[in-house]
Amino acid sequence: MNPYTLPDHELERLLGEDVPAGDATTLALGIGERPGRLDFRARYEMVVCGSEEARRLGELRGLTATGAMVASGTPLAAGATILSLEGPAAGLHTVWKTAQTLMEYLSGIATSTAAIVAAAQRGDPDCAVVCTRKNFPGTKAAAVKAVLAGGASPHRLSLSETLLIFAEHRAFLDATPAASIARLRRRWPERAIVVEVGDLAEAQTWAQAGADIVQLEKWPVEAVADIIRQLPGTRIAAAGGINASNAEAYARAGCRILVSSAPYFAGPRDVAVTLSAL
Repeated sequence: MNPYTLPDHELERLLGEDVPAGDATTLALGIGERPGRLDFRARYEMVVCGSEEARRLGELRGLTATGAMVASGTPLAAGATILSLEGPAAGLHTVWKTAQTLMEYLSGIATSTAAIVAAAQRGDPDCAVVCTRKNFPGTKAAAVKAVLAGGASPHRLSLSETLLIFAEHRAFLDATPAASIARLRRRWPERAIVVEVGDLAEAQTWAQAGADIVQLEKWPVEAVADIIRQLPGTRIAAAGGINASNAEAYARAGCRILVSSAPYFAGPRDVAVTLSAL
């Protein structure tokens, strides 16, 4: 499942970071025109992500993909081939590290995401995992692709397209909760309104005011289960500290929305590379 592919201008930017003025070593050795092959393989089990970008990086430098490419979102066993590229050594050396590293980091996010999704669905098949906007700045498009490849969805793509009232917003409000909700509905009638709360009283107040989703930040499982019982009909999102070790418990407690930043901090999944002359 490939959600989308990063555009060429972004891939050119990545190549430009690593090779701003040509590959000095390959040029000085005079081997740039010799034909070769670059094979990428999963060193360990993983959910692959970024293979489409790796292939396109090669194409942008005159390389050709040979054989089948494994699409983003595909679970792979250790040792499985992801992608093979053939062409001049100059292109192979230019693309090698950028393509490898991009797949490693994105596959790390996708693999971590898939583990959280699997845990949540063991608790409740209808439980959804959504990932925050806490990706490393400048990497959003790539990070969101990895989240989608892992089976989750974005919690908030940006401040521009979501309505989420934090305590930090409420510190500036003079209006009542009901008036604040009504204002948001007038101004952004197509958007769901989410309110993050700190305790049961706040949850009840904002649910009664008409919030579509009440978000609970770092609440223990037992407290989440209790509030779900007390607020029937209100969608509850559990956030803060959600990971593969506790997602099943939150899902079993009745929470249908689990908000997580954990995948962005996952370690890369190693991609083994073989570069050989033909």
